Amino acid sequence: MDFNVTLSDKFYDSEFEYDSLYADVSRLSPGFNVGIVSNFKLNEYFDIRILPGITFGQRTIFYHKNKKIFNDDNKIESSFLEFPMIIKYKSRRINNFRPYLIGGANYRIDLAARKEYDDGDKVYLRLRRSDIYYEVGFGIDFYNKYFKFSTELKLAVGMLDVLVHDPATSNPHYVTAIDRLQSNLWLLSFHFE
Repeated sequence: MDFNVTLSDKFYDSEFEYDSLYADVSRLSPGFNVGIVSNFKLNEYFDIRILPGITFGQRTIFYHKNKKIFNDDNKIESSFLEFPMIIKYKSRRINNFRPYLIGGANYRIDLAARKEYDDGDKVYLRLRRSDIYYEVGFGIDFYNKYFKFSTELKLAVGMLDVLVHDPATSNPHYVTAIDRLQSNLWLLSFHFE
């Protein structure tokens, strides 16, 4: 899980740039996803897939001030209910495997999004509950005697700004340092059909 952070104009326009906070996500954080596969075959090469599921994970936003880490405790947990609709384009089957490409959209609801700030947790950002993602990826189907096993790598990019631009009264600079916050996910999936 990752964020794409767009810094606020206040950071760029500051006469005292070194007094401003710089927000960044410097590493990906692993998560966990479980879902159900529903596959509708359109023809020999195209399928429509609906894969409802739930994803758990967290992301950490680091703030830098004067080129030093100012605060590294902004761990934002997410629990997504997701409702993807994917189009799968399959190649011809070669022996017992078949490569494919996927693309589509996914509506995710973050059940862990905060409604209010909690100063005890030292998290000063709130996220919106819902976002729409576009997803692209590729994979390989492996045909076994009793089931089909698939490995898949997919990128999901959030299209909306998920940051709630209502800062905490005790620490407003954490929100004002960010202009736009978009969610990104890399998913490595294993399907059993």
